Amino acid sequence: MRIILDGMGGDNAPDSIVRGAIAAAKEIEDDIVVVGKEDLIADSLKANGYKGDQITVVNADEVITNEEAPVKAVRRKKDSSVVKGIAMVRDGQGDVFISAGSTGAMLAGGLFILGRIEGIDRPTLATVYPVISHEPSILTDTGANAECKAKNLLEFATMGSLYMEKVLGRENPTVGLVNNGTEEGKGTALTKEAYELLSASDLNFIGNIETRELQDAVCDVIVTDGFTGNAIVKLTEGMGLMVLRELKRRFLTNAKSKLGAVLLKDQLRDLKKEFNYAEYGGAPILGVKGALLKMHGSSDELAVKQTILKSIPYVKEDVVGKIEEAISRNEDKDSSE
Repeated sequence: MRIILDGMGGDNAPDSIVRGAIAAAKEIEDDIVVVGKEDLIADSLKANGYKGDQITVVNADEVITNEEAPVKAVRRKKDSSVVKGIAMVRDGQGDVFISAGSTGAMLAGGLFILGRIEGIDRPTLATVYPVISHEPSILTDTGANAECKAKNLLEFATMGSLYMEKVLGRENPTVGLVNNGTEEGKGTALTKEAYELLSASDLNFIGNIETRELQDAVCDVIVTDGFTGNAIVKLTEGMGLMVLRELKRRFLTNAKSKLGAVLLKDQLRDLKKEFNYAEYGGAPILGVKGALLKMHGSSDELAVKQTILKSIPYVKEDVVGKIEEAISRNEDKDSSE
């Protein structure tokens, strides 16, 4: 397979992108194509000592920044790394596109260049949600759709479940609906209607869940609207950084605490690893006719490498095709009732 990588997206491009591609190339046999300003990427490959032929470069002279209006930028900047990379997936020149660039541009490009899967009202951004001392969950949506209908939440749950099963290897994943209480009648008109749809679906739905339960591995797939999901992700990220920062400060207070830090070094390293988003790879944009993965804007070499590795089962398990089949079955079920 051919993995298309945005060489110009993110805060640390192109160097971190290139280093991540080189690190991944040592572990896989698949081809990696880096799209972006050819001279800059070639210089970075050379500076990092790469001499193989597994990584190639496709030139794209334009870059879409986070400050630009996504839809306008995608329509105008045809030679940007994002537009060119997504078009390569559409045209069969690549199997998956990965970027740490503008989320809005990725969503717009997915919709305008690849198109929505038939039967999907809105694509979703599904983020891997770390759970301490347990396998991570998937949180969807995390920002693609600030306002949703109940039908959208059912679609998010269906797509998130397939990604969890096929890419992260969780058989028959459990699904929970974020709410302000666990009782069936709790919540807004949106969550009440979504609860009914999820209960009637073939998904392994366990009911409403509260945000305080997320770190207890309450379910595999966490479903909510994009506004709430984005707030959950940013609050969790901020709390994680705060806890790690405070632990470091307290362990460096005096000689006694420093000795404790030495004794707990391995445990602290494991804790930091579990909090590190880079370990989990990028967030899939599900619901479009092609495989797209969005990385954090500040992704480093490890994050890029892990996302490349996660992209392989995403493509080889044909997650996009299985979503199409699942949505088609749901529509057939609705029409027969």
